[in-house]
Amino acid sequence: MTAGFPITIFHNPACCTSRNALAMIRAAGYEPTVVHYLDTGWTLAQLRQLLDAMAAPPRDILREKGTPAAEIGLLDPGISEDRILDAMVALPILVNRPIVVTPKGVKLARPSEVVLELLERRPDSFTKEDGEVVHLAAI
Repeated sequence: MTAGFPITIFHNPACCTSRNALAMIRAAGYEPTVVHYLDTGWTLAQLRQLLDAMAAPPRDILREKGTPAAEIGLLDPGISEDRILDAMVALPILVNRPIVVTPKGVKLARPSEVVLELLERRPDSFTKEDGEVVHLAAI
């Protein structure tokens, strides 16, 4: 954590978007609290708090790709928010990543450049893992 500007990233190290967001935070000179949510899991209260801060419904952070979301019926438009949240608590992989929390707000950092909107300062330059250069002046 960086004193005066705490940052938490709910991170999946197997995800390149999550790794890029974390690297951007560090390139800006911050050391965030990194929560490996696949290991720690979620609580219902925690998910509700994050969603309230994002002013978003659970469906906005529901991960479909590489998860059992379709098989367990979560993609049905009539499924309740409570059912989605209960499934996310039971199966943490259903939550998309990374979610970043700073004093400037809470966002799902997809694409990874979204994280820059949550920082007080930005790195001078940044190149993603795949070689894509992030043009910071445009963000």
